[in-house]
Amino acid sequence: MEAMRLVVVGAAGRMGRVLIRAVTEAEGAVLAGAVERPGAAEIGQDAGTLAGLAPLDVAVTDDPEAAFAAADGVLDFTVPAATVVFAELAAQAGIAHVIGTTGLAASGEQAVADAAARTAIVKSGNMSLGVNLVAGLVEKAARALGPAFDIEILEMHHRKKIDAPSGTALLLGEAAARGRDASLEDEAVYAREGHTGARPEGAIGFATLRGGTVVGEHEVIFAGEGERVVLGHVAEDRSIFARGAVHAALWAHGREPGLYSMADVLGLND
Repeated sequence: MEAMRLVVVGAAGRMGRVLIRAVTEAEGAVLAGAVERPGAAEIGQDAGTLAGLAPLDVAVTDDPEAAFAAADGVLDFTVPAATVVFAELAAQAGIAHVIGTTGLAASGEQAVADAAARTAIVKSGNMSLGVNLVAGLVEKAARALGPAFDIEILEMHHRKKIDAPSGTALLLGEAAARGRDASLEDEAVYAREGHTGARPEGAIGFATLRGGTVVGEHEVIFAGEGERVVLGHVAEDRSIFARGAVHAALWAHGREPGLYSMADVLGLND
């Protein structure tokens, strides 16, 4: 079987370079393109050199449409506005789209869902195996412990992260809400200040920390009378997300159109 041809968008960014390295290390995948925004200084550079590797004979381009036309899939950890554009282009090209971008507005989420009617999209707030396993445990714990245990989600990331709460924290919050047969939109509490009053029953609270170079730390706290259950995950290296994204792309290759999650990729929904 021929290797899956993958394009990395946002190739010059910190995560883009990690993705390039992950593609070159993965069995069954090959780097077919690297895309950056128009005017980026890296346009024309070899993608391998950009990622600290030997040259790969793949030049960074600002033409995603041409890159997608020669590929089987795209790996996308960019920003919401760019991801919406890439989702439409991937759907037009009929190639798999793996989305690790977080912070999409409702309109962006709808645009991705519309594109998924025409091609396979794997979208997750976190691509790591460990986080998705923790999410499964959170859902089970929320169901088993019930409303007698309050749920709080604590997350910390590096100082340059631009969205809050993190996509991973929201993924864990959604898992907790599912376990309670509730809606995160209805139960989430994202900020507290001043005289807030007593904690509402059923609330799912979030606390966001930013600083330093922290890759990602998450804890889901179930606080009951006289005891706490804490489920957590610590990311020590961005390569775990990149490897998961490549794994997701290989899984999505040739699959029917649809909007999939990492739980689907890992068989956790079976």
